[in-house]
Amino acid sequence: MRKFWAKIMGLGVMALLLLPEIASATGPAEAPVIIVADSRNLTGLMKWWANLYNESHVYFMVLTYICILAGGLSLAGLADVVMKRIGLDLKSRELAEH
Repeated sequence: MRKFWAKIMGLGVMALLLLPEIASATGPAEAPVIIVADSRNLTGLMKWWANLYNESHVYFMVLTYICILAGGLSLAGLADVVMKRIGLDLKSRELAEH
């Protein structure tokens, strides 16, 4: 019985993986979609950011990841400083559960 269910699950996974191929085989081939940022009315940093997105999605992704990481770390550090200033010390707390 286990082999039967393994075969059924295998066929189901294969069908899900091949579904896009089956769907695209029914119609005519369409032109690929190109996604770009409209940078005509932008200036300064926003224009540079939009042009970076248009030129290289990889560089845009890496720089976005670094900016989000830096922002998160800075906000976490700021929250730590604020909590220390108001008297919350999370480093030396004792657990109430025993």
